[in-house]
Amino acid sequence: LLLLLLLLAAGALGKPTARQERARPGAAQHDDRPGFQYDHEAFLGKEEARSFDQLSPEESRERLGKIVDRIDDNKDGYITTEELKTWIKRVQKRYIYENVAKVWKDYDLNKDDKIAWEEYKKATYGYYL
Repeated sequence: LLLLLLLLAAGALGKPTARQERARPGAAQHDDRPGFQYDHEAFLGKEEARSFDQLSPEESRERLGKIVDRIDDNKDGYITTEELKTWIKRVQKRYIYENVAKVWKDYDLNKDDKIAWEEYKKATYGYYL
């Protein structure tokens, strides 16, 4: 009887499910319910995702096929997790660089390709000062 109770207790306190292992307490969880936009932008990049929104389903499928070919680095016809991670990092990095270039123009008020502290304060807090 004691052995049976120990086995039941071990089963109840055993390894958590795969979903529980991935979720860290307090970590923000990705919510798919509102739509696909988050994944769409992560996969394509913000600007590219906007252009896809304007395409017909046929055009979208064709362009996605070309993107999938670019993701498949070893050209084996399959996309691995690593290839997908590399692609998403590349897309996100491109977005960051493009965003910095856009914002730079707003902060470099005298257009000398440098942002002085005074320029930053004026661009950021100008209406408060």
